[in-house]
Amino acid sequence: MLSLLRHSRSGLVPRRLFSTTSRMASNTPVEDAVREKITTAFSPSNLIIRNDSHLHAHHAPMRGSTSKETHFHITITSEAFKSKMQPARHRMVYALLKEEMDREGGIHALQLRTRTPEEEQREKERKAQA
Repeated sequence: MLSLLRHSRSGLVPRRLFSTTSRMASNTPVEDAVREKITTAFSPSNLIIRNDSHLHAHHAPMRGSTSKETHFHITITSEAFKSKMQPARHRMVYALLKEEMDREGGIHALQLRTRTPEEEQREKERKAQA
């Protein structure tokens, strides 16, 4: 089941669901594009995208930037990562988001957590035992 929660400063909140026929412009176009691409390419069982841009707005490279979507933490759980090492998984995601990373005012930093459903399950079991 795809997670319909997103992180905000106040914790987990329900994801806004936008109609593709909506005439309103999204307030999060980069995040929306990232979510669409990852969902299409990897069919994740769990996808969490956290926009951390506000934590980095004071950094020198971000001064003068009008984008509020430059830094993301993304957790992806997908069968597509099975039998692949972390560097290969990350290369898959970077290749997928190349356009968003190359664009002026696009993604400046990307923190990835990629895992298979089995790895996610083992992690849940370890936490339950702790």
